[in-house]
Amino acid sequence: MSHMIPNPEETFRHLVPARDALLRELEKEAAVEGIPIVGPVVGELLYLLARISKATRILELGCATGYSAIHMARALDAPEGRLITLENNQDMAARSRANFRRAGLEDRIEIKMADAIETLPALSGPFDLVFLDIEKKDYIRSLPHCEKLLREGGLLVADNVAFRDADIFNRALYDRPGWRPVHLLSFLPLHSPERDGICLALRTRS
Repeated sequence: MSHMIPNPEETFRHLVPARDALLRELEKEAAVEGIPIVGPVVGELLYLLARISKATRILELGCATGYSAIHMARALDAPEGRLITLENNQDMAARSRANFRRAGLEDRIEIKMADAIETLPALSGPFDLVFLDIEKKDYIRSLPHCEKLLREGGLLVADNVAFRDADIFNRALYDRPGWRPVHLLSFLPLHSPERDGICLALRTRS
């Protein structure tokens, strides 16, 4: 019979993906200023999901300083690949735009300084991947729009689904036709917070 690692959390802290200087700088900035970011584990997961799904159009709801958008934009599968990100905080939008330039991704990422819920009805799909990281109480309000904007076979990823305000979204998605979701309660080093849930949902019906 196999046995668990004696201290799995400490072990997994040593398996955090490598990052470049820009991403490490954004992590330090987030820690000092209390800016919630997905951290290197979820960042790498987003990169892998975008890459595996061969995404060419990605929509992000909630940008902050651009940490997660940089991961996903680097994974875009074609030269014409584009990521649209929505951010309602003017200071965060300006900082993320500067970080996209530093990452050499300003031609791949379009940032809209706008309220995500108000802007969603005006967007045109289809998107290959949608990433939710806005106010958790608004996840449920975004769900009908995600249904319209994601292509069949597209992927919805929602961060922070262990938060109480995301519970109604989790239950609705679990019961809703046209989706194949999985909810994971995880230990995520350097994520905000480190013990949290993440949801992946395949769009199975248009």
